[in-house]
Amino acid sequence: MVSESVRTEIEKRRTFAIISHPDAGKTTLTEKFLLYGGAIQTAGSVKGKASDRHAVSDWMDLEKQRGISITSSVLQFSYEGYCINILDTPGHQDFSEDTYRTLMAADSAVMVIDAAKGIEPQTRKLFRVCAMRGIPIFTFINKLDREARDPFDLLDELEKEFGIGTYPMNWPIGCGRDFKGVYDREKRCILAFDNFHAGRRRLEAIRCELDETEKLDELIGSTMRERLTEQVELLDVASFEFDLDQVRRGKLSPVFFGSALNNFGIEPFLESFLRMTSHPLAHRAGDQTVEPFDDSFSAFVFKIQANMNKAHRDRIAFLRICSGMFERGREYYHVQGGKAIKLSQPQQMMAQEREGVERAYAGDIIGVFDPGIFSIGDTVCDTGERICYDGIPTFAPEHFAEVEQVDSMKRKQFAKGMQQIAQEGAIQIFFLPGTGMERVIVGVVGLLQYDVLEHRMKTEYGVQYRKHDLPHQIIRRIAECPVAPADLRLAEDTRLVEDARGRKLLIFPGEWSVRWALEKNPGLALKDFTDM
Repeated sequence: MVSESVRTEIEKRRTFAIISHPDAGKTTLTEKFLLYGGAIQTAGSVKGKASDRHAVSDWMDLEKQRGISITSSVLQFSYEGYCINILDTPGHQDFSEDTYRTLMAADSAVMVIDAAKGIEPQTRKLFRVCAMRGIPIFTFINKLDREARDPFDLLDELEKEFGIGTYPMNWPIGCGRDFKGVYDREKRCILAFDNFHAGRRRLEAIRCELDETEKLDELIGSTMRERLTEQVELLDVASFEFDLDQVRRGKLSPVFFGSALNNFGIEPFLESFLRMTSHPLAHRAGDQTVEPFDDSFSAFVFKIQANMNKAHRDRIAFLRICSGMFERGREYYHVQGGKAIKLSQPQQMMAQEREGVERAYAGDIIGVFDPGIFSIGDTVCDTGERICYDGIPTFAPEHFAEVEQVDSMKRKQFAKGMQQIAQEGAIQIFFLPGTGMERVIVGVVGLLQYDVLEHRMKTEYGVQYRKHDLPHQIIRRIAECPVAPADLRLAEDTRLVEDARGRKLLIFPGEWSVRWALEKNPGLALKDFTDM
């Protein structure tokens, strides 16, 4: 077990992801957390003119232009004695693989839901990943200052869609123009929404029992008072009981109502969340469970990102520390590489901003310089240990295109850009055997990733290219091959490619082409792309 001082540091850590459908207010909520932690002085504008401040977590130029999160960001700050690691994830389904990987590094999740729209398709997908891991899920129902659905309907939808219980920690008093604030069920007080200040300053909670008729009438009016009393009484009788153990097992979701844009209800939510969520969780490594308080250091790579900072133009591997304490300058063991290494330039992150770190603890996210040796899912641990964390599954591309460089004078830049982006793993780059680097096949989960690739190649590597969409939809890895792959009998519309590691794969336009290849090549065995 770790020393008492290290245990104290680990117990302070809270590492969570924020998930939502696009435009539910996820990034805005993240910014307000940073405000309360003193990490920033002014919240950025997620959408707006080019001259506006942009969200800290949306560091990529294309994110600022589009007003959406394209890549996950790591943000660390301190608040009320806690060391908080926020993983801000993309909400758009085209970047779901990046979100999926990021959720593997989180100990809990904050799910942001638009009060007018309720649960949306991407929210369902992300919740399933959280449920699969059994991590606690906290729900923030946002935009109560706008017209919203009935809160009972929203709770019912959450329970039916996700199969978990809900417990409203507070309850909205009206919505839109009639939004008066929220009633805190635990503290039995009202947090009033101030229209004049649009909620941008924290108002003192007004303690008020529901039977204090005159006081309530003065605060919210008799009609609102009668409705609030009825609704809270119904909640007390019919809703799930609060059970912290069920919360931490991911079976009961505490629900909060508020408005992130207007900074209403954010600080009470943050304080309750930090109180209810737990210190870093244990992680599975094959047949063993690694506890955060184990004395030996261990971590896994969940994200690789090139060119985050224009001043550095390097590549950063993001490590989630699972156990023990990291110390700068020590030698560690890279399990997949099979050798001892020193983690160069260890840093803590605030989006693309960096700060050198001497020590870090279980629950922390650190970035280290990657000279090209790391892959997603790799394990790093103390020398002498042989921990190997379960791999992070990858998504199979659903769209393919052939990309050809335009300027032959920029061959090296084209090759470097494609190889580095391929190693990040979110956009798949495949090479055509025997053709060099003039042409490659790009595979993506969502079409918006093509825009990201084009933008990054142009701005980060100074390269433009031509793109031709392909009809292919299926990719398989060659597991066993009776002949040299180039000698396989394939349909004209089947393409042989290889990945950055030199593994041979086949891409097909449909299932018929897959069957044809297997029938014409006895002994050929194919595996799913995700089984890499």
